[in-house]
Amino acid sequence: MDRRRSVEEGHMGGLRTMTARPGGACVATAPTGREIVIPPGGCTGWHFHRVRLDAVVLAGTLTRVLHDRSVEVHTAGTTFVEPAGIGHIHLGHNLGTEPVVLYVTPALPAGTPFAIPAPAPAGATQAACRSHKPSYLSADPVEAP
Repeated sequence: MDRRRSVEEGHMGGLRTMTARPGGACVATAPTGREIVIPPGGCTGWHFHRVRLDAVVLAGTLTRVLHDRSVEVHTAGTTFVEPAGIGHIHLGHNLGTEPVVLYVTPALPAGTPFAIPAPAPAGATQAACRSHKPSYLSADPVEAP
């Protein structure tokens, strides 16, 4: 194990980095990311990401429809990965009665779109989400502290 940096399991199975400071003390640091809130009945629309995203569902239940039309349901306390690239188009629904709160990494530089809107994959319909653009798909969403 490198004495300057180690990784250990943290809250809800996530990983946290321990960085050595002068004198041998280690300080836990949380990964940089952003919080996303999807209101009840909300939907992300079909989109993809330029970089891999690791997500933790902090509250609510997120239903995702993937590029192959498979469905994944993620409840509070679970994690999932969204691979990068146009081959991984997906959408997220909040079919519940409480907001879905996600924490995702990594954060992107200011002005970089968080997600890139995309047409529905073959065999899926755009109507799956009703037509609306959630605010967090735009550039510069609010970063979580």
